Amino acid sequence: MNLLFVTIFPSLLIVFIFVFSDKFKEPTKEIIKVFLYGILITIPAYFLNTYLSEIWYSTNASEGLISSFLTAAPVEESLKLAVLYFFVYKMKDFNEPIDGIVYGITVSLGFATLENIYYVYLLADYYETTSMAMAIGRSFSAIPAHAVFGVFMGYFFMKYSFIKKKDNLLFAFIVPFVLHGCYNLFLSSNYYISLLLILISWIVALRMFSRLKKTQRKKKREYEKKV
Repeated sequence: MNLLFVTIFPSLLIVFIFVFSDKFKEPTKEIIKVFLYGILITIPAYFLNTYLSEIWYSTNASEGLISSFLTAAPVEESLKLAVLYFFVYKMKDFNEPIDGIVYGITVSLGFATLENIYYVYLLADYYETTSMAMAIGRSFSAIPAHAVFGVFMGYFFMKYSFIKKKDNLLFAFIVPFVLHGCYNLFLSSNYYISLLLILISWIVALRMFSRLKKTQRKKKREYEKKV
C-alpha cells in the first residue's frame, strides 16, 4: 500500500495544486476525464515506442538518441497534444487562458501516473533497484518532468485557443518535445544535468502561470471567446 501511495501521490498532488490555484475552478468530472485520457494514451504510446525503437535500432542509431528524440518525446507529447486538441478544445469548461495549463498538466500527469506504475512494478529489477527506490526517485525526476512538459504544452495551447492561432499549436508540441528529448538524453548520460534542466524549466513555467493568475484575479467572470 505504501508503495502504491508513493507511486501515484506525486502526480495527484501536482494536479491538485494547479486545479485549486485556479480562481474559477474546473469541474471535477472534467479534470477526472482528462486525467483518464492521459492514462489511456499510455497504451498507444507503449506500442508506438516499441515499434519505433525496433526500426531505429536497426539503423544503428545511438541508444540515447533513440530513447529521447526518436521515440518517447515525439510519441508521448503528440498524444498528449491530441487530447487537448480533439477533446479539451471542444469542452465548454475550457473557457479561459489559465485552463490551458490546468488541462495540459492534468493530461500529462495522467500519462505519467500509469507510466510510473509500469516502471515501479515491472521495471525496477531491470534497472537493478528496489520498487520503492524507483518510486521515490521518479517522484523527484520523471513526475515533475512530465508535469512541466504539460505546463508548457498547455501554455502554448492556451495561446492557440484564446490569443492567436499562428504557430502556437506547433509550439505546443515543439517546446515540450525538445524539453522531453533533452531530459531523456541527459538522463542517460548525466542525471544531475537532467534535474537541473527540469528545475530551470519549472522556474520559467511558474513565472508564466503566475502572470496568468495575476490577469485572472482582475476578472469577474471566467468566459473568454476562443479565436
